[in-house]
Amino acid sequence: MDDDLKDCGGVILTAFHSFRIHADEQKHAADNRKATYQRIGSMSLSPSAPERCVSRDSMEDYWSEMKNIEEERQGGPEELMERASVDEAELEEAWLQEAGLSTLVTGTQSDGPAEALLSTLTRSQAAMVKKRLDNYTQTLRKRNRQPMRHVRDVFSTPDASSELTPPVSPNGQIAPKLPQWNAPKVPPSCPADTNGSGSASETVVLSFDVPYSEGAGAHRKGRECQDCRRICKDDRDLPSFQIVRPRQGVTRVNDLSSEDIKKIGYISLIELTTFYDFLGIEMKRNRVVRSRARDSGIFGVPLTTLLENDQKKSPGSRVPLVFKKLLSKLEQTGLQTEGILRVPGSASRVKHLRQELELKFYEDRFDWDQVRQNDAAGLLKMFIRELPNPLLTQQHLPAFTAAQSISSPKHQIQALHLLILLLPEANRDTLKALLEFLRKVVAYEEKNRMSLWNVSMIVAPNLFTFRGKNVKQEEMQGAVAAAQLVRLLITHQDLLWTVPCFLISHIRKMNEAATGKKTPTSEKSKRRLLKRWNLEKERERSEVTDFRDGVIRVHAPLHAKVSMAIQLNAEMKARDIMARFDIENGRGSRSAARRQRQYLFEVGGNIGERCLDPDAHLLDVYRVNPHCEWVLKSRLT
Repeated sequence: MDDDLKDCGGVILTAFHSFRIHADEQKHAADNRKATYQRIGSMSLSPSAPERCVSRDSMEDYWSEMKNIEEERQGGPEELMERASVDEAELEEAWLQEAGLSTLVTGTQSDGPAEALLSTLTRSQAAMVKKRLDNYTQTLRKRNRQPMRHVRDVFSTPDASSELTPPVSPNGQIAPKLPQWNAPKVPPSCPADTNGSGSASETVVLSFDVPYSEGAGAHRKGRECQDCRRICKDDRDLPSFQIVRPRQGVTRVNDLSSEDIKKIGYISLIELTTFYDFLGIEMKRNRVVRSRARDSGIFGVPLTTLLENDQKKSPGSRVPLVFKKLLSKLEQTGLQTEGILRVPGSASRVKHLRQELELKFYEDRFDWDQVRQNDAAGLLKMFIRELPNPLLTQQHLPAFTAAQSISSPKHQIQALHLLILLLPEANRDTLKALLEFLRKVVAYEEKNRMSLWNVSMIVAPNLFTFRGKNVKQEEMQGAVAAAQLVRLLITHQDLLWTVPCFLISHIRKMNEAATGKKTPTSEKSKRRLLKRWNLEKERERSEVTDFRDGVIRVHAPLHAKVSMAIQLNAEMKARDIMARFDIENGRGSRSAARRQRQYLFEVGGNIGERCLDPDAHLLDVYRVNPHCEWVLKSRLT
């Protein structure tokens, strides 16, 4: 008996020692991780901005968030992703396809935008497309594959005096010569601080008239860029950006038709790649890999699938319903809660609430009163992290991360501006909803003790890490650096969700080029096209007469007075037309006050559809799009 007890006691003692050793090893590993996070936190946000350091408190917030993410991943199965080797030719092919130039790869003729797009590129943008296509061709040759088209078939050597590359159609034929687009002259850069040091009240002027790559000419020519001398040090030193308001009005992303937004994406990718090239930044891309995504439920479901399911219940939804509900819950009860977003909720309670949401949300049986503020914040961050494809998209995450190496806040804003326009619609709308909420959190800083830096440091790892990605030291350092980008996204979100004028000009040129290249294929279609041309000629002559007289006709199908001739002058704005119809409509309609607000749209001509800024000068809009129709109607969003 005593021997048995001794043996048993020895086994227990040995097990106890093993447990102590295992616990010590875990504690040692945790201490090492913490030391790693703190060491990274002591680094500057950008190698080109040594003075932009992370505060100790902000770094602690970041470390705590990374620890929570790591513990959550250890507690559940890892999402498996389909891995594949990175092939340079495939990456270049993916770039050309996303830029709307897939016909350059396939060699087939289609009604795609390639021909019209090539005819509108600036010389710098065309050179970048040539570079990417040449790289694709050379890579295929190394693999002993014959490219569908050689780069020489697409681009000829540009004349020194020419600003545009001669347009070449995707089938290899020289396209008819189009009117050249001469980019507006670059306005003088905002002068550098005359005192030789940054000012807390510095205002940087932003103009949307010229492609950002053309404005970065100082980098291309090896000169010192005045904008790159501005470096932010803390929240107070974030510059304010003054927009030069265009006379045609500011255009928001949702003001354009879906077809034109798609074309905006093509041009934005080409422009961003050219812009990065001038700044000396390599435009890297992640190869898109497929994950085993769910097609129902809430967490781990692709945004597009969620929205398809939500729109059956709530038509017109642009942001997932559960995401909006979590934001609403936090806005109602959590904005003044100290440490909101920072202090985690109970892990077991959050896990239980997640299961309840999966089972009951779409049946309207989920009890939101049981959700505490910190639990809602945990569910919100969990939803973002568990998206099968990151909110910033897997292919563009490297470009977002690369923007942190730009020392000039102005150039960073320009890069982010183009990146936002590259995001799919579902991602862009969901990101905007998140940023609007984060701006409200920062506005209550005195109550919740969450500064702009605190919020940015907590949100950054949730945006820049995702399931299926191993978090290495260099990637964590990139996430810390990304806090600066999150800071800019929160502060300047209204600016970033507009469309620059130079991109609108691209769209107009593309649409005009596409219309001019449509040729009839049969005698019947030729006669029909000739008849249409004659009608358009008559309309053009009539509109020229109207223009001399300064008259346009506005249609308002939902108003009591459905049409009105308007005498234009140089200072008349869209809001003046809206006010005139409101006056006319209010004379005989009791429901005028209840009717949804109407906006003036330009429809057709060289644009699909554009909701006009109330401050848009109509004479300027008419001059760039004389064949459009003017329609007064409500916005969809």
